[in-house]
Amino acid sequence: MSGHSKWSTIKHKKGAADAKRGRIFTKLIKEITMAARLGGGAPESNPRLRKAIDDAKAVNMPADNIKRALQRGTGELPGVNYEEVTYEGYGPGGVAVLVEAMTDNRNRTLPEVRTIFSKNGGNLGESGSVRFLFQKKGYIAVEKNQATEDSVMEAAIEAGAEDVRSTEQYHEVVTDPDSFAAVKAHLEEKKIPVAVGELSMIPTTEVQLDQRKADQMMKLMEALEDHDDVQHVWANFDFEEAE
Repeated sequence: MSGHSKWSTIKHKKGAADAKRGRIFTKLIKEITMAARLGGGAPESNPRLRKAIDDAKAVNMPADNIKRALQRGTGELPGVNYEEVTYEGYGPGGVAVLVEAMTDNRNRTLPEVRTIFSKNGGNLGESGSVRFLFQKKGYIAVEKNQATEDSVMEAAIEAGAEDVRSTEQYHEVVTDPDSFAAVKAHLEEKKIPVAVGELSMIPTTEVQLDQRKADQMMKLMEALEDHDDVQHVWANFDFEEAE
């Protein structure tokens, strides 16, 4: 899952810049609205909504924005009707790319996403062309200077995590989707700060890229994530840390 984890932690490092651009607020407002529409407006009984609200608070979204997004989801306030769509394609070097978006106009979003792929060395594929290369999992990353490997492993296993491993900068925890919230909460109860915590599509195989193709791939990922309708991007690439 190196490609996934590298991209998740790169996003974490550039998160402050994203917040300044306001894009992350737009994406989180859509997620809160959709989560409330699908699962109800009570965070305690709607894990997706609880996660979205936690993410919004983490980037200091005003409480009024959160409340209005929630009310649009439950129908208390009028709002735009979004639908969730998934796009599948290929990046430089044959990397599999999975894109989740939320849009009020499929006819606008599809050609825009196709153009981003084509401008960045990739191409949009058919439905089902790459999804089979990914598994839905919970992913948690803890910065190595914030906790020891033993403390992360002990807390994660106690809470029911599937796997714990360490990279150059992070201790990484993988869970099944149903256990994600409990594992994350248990780590935080143990005073272990979580740098990245998300439900993700983790690749089952990886494509190793050289420096040139890795640079192209990063540009494709960033271009996709900068699109206002795109909520998540996953890909199965790996590259050397030095690159």
